[in-house]
Amino acid sequence: MHTRLALALALLAGPAAADTLIRGATVIDGSGRPGYVADVTLRNGLIAGIGKVEPRAGDTVVEAKGLVLAPGFIDAHSHHERGMDADLDVRSAASQGITTAIVGVDGGSEFPLEDWFAKREKAPAAINYASFTGHGTVRKAVMGADYRRIATADEVKRMESLLAADMKAGALGLSSGLEYDPGIYSDTAELVSLAKVASASGGIYTSHVRSEDVALDQAQDEAATIAREAKIRVQLSHLKISLIDRWGQAPAMLKRIEGWRAEGLDIAADVYPYTYWYSTITSIFPKRDFDNIEASRHALQHVAHADGIFFAEYTPEPRYVGMSVAQIAKERGQPDAETLQWLIKRAYPDGNIDVPEDREGVMGVSMSEEDVTTFINWPLASICSDGDLDGGHPRGAGAFPRFLRHYVLDKDPSKLPDAIRRATSLTAERYGIPDRGLIAVGRAADVVLIDTATVRDNASMTDSLAVSSGIKGVWVNGEQVWDGAKSTGKHPGEIVRRK
Repeated sequence: MHTRLALALALLAGPAAADTLIRGATVIDGSGRPGYVADVTLRNGLIAGIGKVEPRAGDTVVEAKGLVLAPGFIDAHSHHERGMDADLDVRSAASQGITTAIVGVDGGSEFPLEDWFAKREKAPAAINYASFTGHGTVRKAVMGADYRRIATADEVKRMESLLAADMKAGALGLSSGLEYDPGIYSDTAELVSLAKVASASGGIYTSHVRSEDVALDQAQDEAATIAREAKIRVQLSHLKISLIDRWGQAPAMLKRIEGWRAEGLDIAADVYPYTYWYSTITSIFPKRDFDNIEASRHALQHVAHADGIFFAEYTPEPRYVGMSVAQIAKERGQPDAETLQWLIKRAYPDGNIDVPEDREGVMGVSMSEEDVTTFINWPLASICSDGDLDGGHPRGAGAFPRFLRHYVLDKDPSKLPDAIRRATSLTAERYGIPDRGLIAVGRAADVVLIDTATVRDNASMTDSLAVSSGIKGVWVNGEQVWDGAKSTGKHPGEIVRRK
């Protein structure tokens, strides 16, 4: 019998400890079924009862009439581990209802995971963490600075060994970030070999594919090849169309993915609810040809316009934060494309874009609202933030409330049960996360209390850390970590390993 279920049955059969009783909420349990009114009891980190319950002396009672109680959100693609040592409350995540963050994405992870897991268990945060092993991380560990080439067979074997150790420690699988160094220099064969290691342990492969713009079809074809040859589940990270020329083609893209699924390939995706991304400005140069003026012009014409690329970080000239490439170009009296090249050269004067310190970060408006809505509404789309604790993009503090307000409650509130499913149990099932994502007896007591009348994101490009409204309470493993206005200072988060 599973450990948590056995514990739950023992709790129900034996003397009860002091409970938290959330009374009279509309329970939307994460399964996709309609909500129902019930009391929910939290005891010793578990959901111990659902139904009509009378409180006992010593119980904490939360009156929740008129509010929705849902499973805590599982962020399918997150960077909320960055800076957590200085912020164990992880306010940006917890305040929006995230109770489990999936990290180690985009090809970068802590290494080795066994050590990081041990560190986090000694100094837990307010929320739970699960992690992938980053392809770029193991590639850099094996190849060092000499990574701008195809790996040798021996190097791939060494990468496989490092990945196997992380899988044994409980990694969810393998992640890649193929628009970034060092993953951009790998070939498909290398990725297939590593994906086979992850697959052998029951893991999944998640990929920021090689291109989200000019070579998007080819990049997704590669992910399908990896799924086919490695016999592994594949998650396309933060699904988007970042090419202005192809706006409106989201239905065709989903049709391609559904075709692969009909073939027997288990391919799905996660999505964040914004039309603009956050990355390094170098990512819009897939050939790393920063000195090529035609490449610069092409990026500004087809990927994101100069007035739609805003700096969230620029270490060489901090006053550029909040300014667009077009504004900087106007100030300099220089064409946009030349200014873009100058900005990159100033940020990376040595030409080395693989640097440990952050030098720049931009938000690029390059997706259409129509496409984002189509992807968001796909039944197999898990919801993610792709956010940081203190990053410049508002998704770090507002993604899940924005999803609920802008894409569900303001458009079709009847879809709320399925929306909750895609923010909770769908991700848990795809990633092999045990005991979470549903409100059911014996499950981990990760829950969020939502006022559907007021829930909304407040974070913006100019105030990326503004706390959302309408998240009335968040409990992680039975302990309240957010009280609707502030962090409680409790840190009950656990390391969640692949089942």
